Amino acid sequence: MSQDLLKVIESMPEPELLVIGDAILDRYVSGHVGRISPEGPIPVLLHEEEYDKAGGMAAVARNLARLNARVGVAGIVGDDKDGGLIRSRLADLGVHCAGLIVDPSRPTTLKTRFVAASQHARQQILRVDREVTDPLSDEIEAALLDVVRHALGRVQALVLSDYNKGVLQGALCERIIEAARGAGVPVIVDPKGSDYSRYRGATAVTPNRKEAGEHAGFAVETLDQASAAAERIVADLDLDHCYVTLDRDGIFVMNRDGRGEHTPTQPREVYDVTGAGDNVIAVLAYSLAAGVDPVTAAKLANVAGSLAVEAFGVVTIGWDEIATRVATKQGGVAKLVTSDVLKRLLRGARASGRKIVFTNGCFDILHPGHVDYLRRASELGHLLVIGLNDDASVRRLKGPNRPVNGLEARAAVLGGLSVVDYIVPFGEDTPSDLIELVRPDILAKGADWADKGVVGREFVESYGGKVVLVDLVDGHSTTSTIERANRKT
Repeated sequence: MSQDLLKVIESMPEPELLVIGDAILDRYVSGHVGRISPEGPIPVLLHEEEYDKAGGMAAVARNLARLNARVGVAGIVGDDKDGGLIRSRLADLGVHCAGLIVDPSRPTTLKTRFVAASQHARQQILRVDREVTDPLSDEIEAALLDVVRHALGRVQALVLSDYNKGVLQGALCERIIEAARGAGVPVIVDPKGSDYSRYRGATAVTPNRKEAGEHAGFAVETLDQASAAAERIVADLDLDHCYVTLDRDGIFVMNRDGRGEHTPTQPREVYDVTGAGDNVIAVLAYSLAAGVDPVTAAKLANVAGSLAVEAFGVVTIGWDEIATRVATKQGGVAKLVTSDVLKRLLRGARASGRKIVFTNGCFDILHPGHVDYLRRASELGHLLVIGLNDDASVRRLKGPNRPVNGLEARAAVLGGLSVVDYIVPFGEDTPSDLIELVRPDILAKGADWADKGVVGREFVESYGGKVVLVDLVDGHSTTSTIERANRKT
């Protein structure tokens, strides 16, 4: 199954989407708590750091941009500095912000989180919200609807990100869905509240278990209850499908024809659920816009959600991270990817500032020297890519009796190492073409190559990359291992 998901990631186009909803600025004020205030039984936070991120519907847009989608936004901000911060943060990511309309009658919604950090963890101790949730004026509503109608000719999906701050209340939401349906553009809704009537006619909604239960009128604690709630929501709102997100239990998908399917998720260490739902809906919307079937979209979104809760605060998850988790979920040969897949994955890795390390070899019979070498190489950056000689090139290099193990067997053993992220085969006598495709930040080779001339050195150093010679463990080699085995037979 992991290989199937990797193929889906490889083949997906890069759709264009419009995100509509409530823009929020997430502000984090962090420090250490060392004492209790003498003025009252409250902790004193010693200020150390303060930073802002675009949140609410803007977080969904950020996530889509991280997934390499072409994305625009439609919503409102105040005539204030915080609104300008949201706009500039999104523009820096390549998000089209012309649909972000200034409403002078209200401030930009701001959520300020105060975070206490210790040696081992970070804990939110207080959140302060500044918001106005009054209905939009007729003028602002008309302007937003005009943005949506102009976008329908070019986008592959709309995302309605509702935080109950006023943008998607009442008639505007209904008009947006009606216009999109008329244009044949799918609408994916992240809902709020218990009254879902304004979402009628959308393609899909993504309530969590609490929200689904509120609409259905009963608690959603079991899969059977999730199925019943999702079926009712689909029927009530005339949807194509409903995704009930079940936190640790994954996602339950219900289609219009009454067929439901549960997609479980791997149990993960949960540090912070902030923003996890935005990652889930971003991957769902991207996948559906790209023509992926609803169940497969849910499986990909599950992976994004599990990655998001492992990090503190609002984070964005890219296809490179999703693919890495998919590949390592079952281990082994699942990490073996084609050069085309690798190119796409590494583009996302670079966008998030991850340092790429590349090395290559035959790795015919893995021994302690290999393991130590690959561990040392992985510590030079964030992602370790191995160029693995295919069987024909090993025979040319090592002789007709090699390799002892075929390509997939070698990849399976290498893939079992946690330090290895991707394995890509190549058939040329040297990895020069592959190195040019990868464009690594670090080109790693064993120290025994010091006097041999490292293939790719000039290319890597031409754009500021580095070549690092890694010390080897004495007394270990594939050749000596084979010789010892032959002496014993």
